[in-house]
Amino acid sequence: MKVVIGMDGSKYSEWALDWVGKMPFRAAPRVAAIHSIDLNSARVPALTYPSISGYEPDIGEAIHLLESRAKQVELSTKKRLSALGLTGTVRVEQGPIAQALLKHAGSTALIVVGSRGLDAIDRFMLGSVSTAVTLHATTPVLIVKEPPHSPQRILFATDGSAASGKALQFLLKRFKASADGKPLVILLVHVMPFLRYTAVKEAGEQLLAQEAAKLEKIGYRVRQFPRVGPAAEEIMKVVNLEQPDLIVTGAKGRGAIARFLQGSVSLKLVQQTACSVLVVR
Repeated sequence: MKVVIGMDGSKYSEWALDWVGKMPFRAAPRVAAIHSIDLNSARVPALTYPSISGYEPDIGEAIHLLESRAKQVELSTKKRLSALGLTGTVRVEQGPIAQALLKHAGSTALIVVGSRGLDAIDRFMLGSVSTAVTLHATTPVLIVKEPPHSPQRILFATDGSAASGKALQFLLKRFKASADGKPLVILLVHVMPFLRYTAVKEAGEQLLAQEAAKLEKIGYRVRQFPRVGPAAEEIMKVVNLEQPDLIVTGAKGRGAIARFLQGSVSLKLVQQTACSVLVVR
């Protein structure tokens, strides 16, 4: 499996790389670590430099600093790959990092990014890289928010849609169901709309039972959480109660109308939770 990681020298990008070494992949990943030199960030002197009478910022010096930082990131990332026992390459490119990650991911790779980058100015000018990648990627995206550790408890939010079906397949095919001889725990959450129809409740319970059976068949230990109400809010309640190591969810829910009324559930989870989130497409 190919994994594309955004590296900028921040602790968050270092965590992202370390997380790849801790994830329970069935097969060792091939890593493409990308550092991008965005020259636009050297051309916003009003924001990046203090306002001093008679002072004119040297754009060439700013570009030199970006290039020097890129060499440092490239060297430290190569050392980190070796220390983690991961195989892969480190590339330095020019342009916005989100675009570089999307290009290298193509249609199959997993993109891994830290939830924050190195510079507040970059986030102000370009928006959050993690949000941009989550919105525009056509492949799975892992947003890392915590120091690295092996996931033992994974919350999987399902709604029976094609998107959550892809997320389920990711758990079944890409992850091992155990670590250190112990089965991983799946906190299986399904949120039903607040409708007083017995059929809705029965369908939800049937969905949970079917997906739990698939997960248990390959060795996961599953706990079921049927919920009623707004999807993101109810999932967050389970997150706060159970404190999972990782959240896995599909990129879209059942319908455009629900997304219009409630917003993207996956994006809300990315923005509101303190734990890392894997959004599968």
